[in-house]
Amino acid sequence: MSAAKPSALIRYTALRLLIFVGCFLAAGVAVHFGLVPAGLGGSNVVWVILLGLLLSAPLSYVLLRRQRDEMSVQIVSTVDRTKARLDANRTREDAVQ
Repeated sequence: MSAAKPSALIRYTALRLLIFVGCFLAAGVAVHFGLVPAGLGGSNVVWVILLGLLLSAPLSYVLLRRQRDEMSVQIVSTVDRTKARLDANRTREDAVQ
């Protein structure tokens, strides 16, 4: 893995957060202008957060498919390298005894 290339996990998480923030702002504007009903009582912020989550989840699923696949490949390769190191250490300990 190149040192200049950022982690796929960090990139995916940052993009997912940006999509949520955009949806949160869009939901806040929609509630402010009455396009979407406001929450009950003092729950307006919670309502806008829930709307932001509801909007961002399918968008992230569709828009971030490539990043999610890259992240998956990176995680699998890291797990495989860790397993190989553990196996090498285990066989080295068995050889010493």
